[in-house]
Amino acid sequence: MAITTNSGNAPTSLPPSAKKAIAAATIGNALEWYDIIVYGIFAATIAKVFFPTDDPAVGLMITLGTFGVSFLIRPLGAIVLGAYADRAGRKKSLMVSIWLMMGATAVIAFMPNFATIGLAAPILVILARLVQGFAAGGEFGSATAYLVEQSPNRRGFMGSWQFASQGVSTLLAAGFGAILFATLNNVQMEDWGWRLPFIFGLLIGPVGIWIRRTLDESPEFEARRKEVESASADVNTPAASPVSGTRPGMTTAHAPGGSVILQLLRSQKVMVLLAMGSLALSTALNYMILYMPTYAITELKLPAAMSFAATAITGVVLVVLTPLVGILSDRIGHVKMTSIAGVVILLAIIPLFHWLSSAPSVIVLLTVMFILGVLKSCYYGALPALMAGCFPTETRSTGLALSYNLGVMAFGGFTPAIIAWLIALTGNELSPAFYIVLIAVFSLAILFALRRKTGMK
Repeated sequence: MAITTNSGNAPTSLPPSAKKAIAAATIGNALEWYDIIVYGIFAATIAKVFFPTDDPAVGLMITLGTFGVSFLIRPLGAIVLGAYADRAGRKKSLMVSIWLMMGATAVIAFMPNFATIGLAAPILVILARLVQGFAAGGEFGSATAYLVEQSPNRRGFMGSWQFASQGVSTLLAAGFGAILFATLNNVQMEDWGWRLPFIFGLLIGPVGIWIRRTLDESPEFEARRKEVESASADVNTPAASPVSGTRPGMTTAHAPGGSVILQLLRSQKVMVLLAMGSLALSTALNYMILYMPTYAITELKLPAAMSFAATAITGVVLVVLTPLVGILSDRIGHVKMTSIAGVVILLAIIPLFHWLSSAPSVIVLLTVMFILGVLKSCYYGALPALMAGCFPTETRSTGLALSYNLGVMAFGGFTPAIIAWLIALTGNELSPAFYIVLIAVFSLAILFALRRKTGMK
């Protein structure tokens, strides 16, 4: 199996097509992840609207559990949309995912509350969340493969925009939270205020669709497709399908009769597990940060508006710093960069939470969230290129999508609910930090094994 590694000698400039790819993939990706993050940001309000109970804590845990349920269907989206991207092209898969995300977001944005239509409301919200999860399941693999295949010697920088775009999503969602909680009362928020960020996503969604339609297919994918067609023409047979091996027009080079998933299971299952494990720390940290406004409001009793503003600061850090870390990782190595960041997170997370819980204030919260944003960026910056390097072109989108979504399902989607449960069980406000420490140890062990197996720097 071909393993792609960084060269350490990145060129100083990018071709125009790569710059366009960054803009297009970043905007479309940001819109999709924004729709997901908004649900988590407004979890406490959504709990009252769709999951009312006598105990607010139970309602919140149900809502956070619903947030996690959408992650259960992500592997299915990874398989279906990832295989479609490896067969028909990255661009086509990206178009499908953004249309699905917009449809599901529209359902949530305009859904009548529980008081109006009863159980139909939470059921339909859960179904919409499942559609969002399916769409997101294919988004990461297709978008990351598309980015890293633009410039082979700058995969760290190109791939870093996958997570930088998620920083844009965090910034937008948290910004809405800060503004709305500062200007609306509880009745207004529960009645109509929480719908505004979802409607905003719908309004700008067509921009992302239009931009993605103007894209060209990734150069590496196109080159591989032409190799397959040329080889097929040389032996005077129909072009080999990357999935079925029987239909012309397919675009990767699997053996006849094979499929992307079978290829992964036969020869790349260890790489799927290693890529999945390397993601564990980043995804757990990501969804812990998403939970922080709820943590600050419910446990630390800090103002809601400032709690969301702190999360917005994290989004700013991600947007600015993640691409810079990607550039650095192209020079020193993707595995080395993530390993260094993982060690720092392991050592810093408990002192940060101890400081926050022992001296809760807006200033301390802002500082801690800024530091968490820096740590997250340092781990995130090199991660897409590292994961992409685990798979050859023929299975890259599916391999990325499957490993990412299995990792998110296992270590990310239920992180807010797990943290809320740990705090309720132990009464210890440091529970989020202890959870991250365990995940950090696991991911660092995986990174060590990955370097030993592949030789990636």
